Amino acid sequence: MVQATIAADREKVWDHYTDPVHIVNWNFASPDWHCPSAENDMRTGGTYKARMEAKDGSFGFDFEAVYDEIVPNEKFTYSFGGRSCTVTFEDADGKTLVTVVFDAETEHPEEFQKQGWQAILDNFKDYTESH
Repeated sequence: MVQATIAADREKVWDHYTDPVHIVNWNFASPDWHCPSAENDMRTGGTYKARMEAKDGSFGFDFEAVYDEIVPNEKFTYSFGGRSCTVTFEDADGKTLVTVVFDAETEHPEEFQKQGWQAILDNFKDYTESH
């Protein structure tokens, strides 16, 4: 699980988290990576796709997930590669608490994965608060 409290209302936070126009600006774990494209069919059974690449072109991968549940402006759950992730959006004294609970994979240490997910969420926080 990773979390961040964003200084914005829940509707803005939801929009920045789910709209591909915004996703491409924050969806990467370090400054030497980027997200050149994203698509989001935000409905149960719909598909989320994001291209993640090292800026120097040395490595890249496509992340794809299918939505299992969506409660607009509150939470969604998606499945990917036999794993799942739930993202919740809660009011927190005029701000929004975003919590991401994800199933870890077995190839990399869990703490390493948590650091990556937290770095992406921190990028999201910085982007959303500055736009």
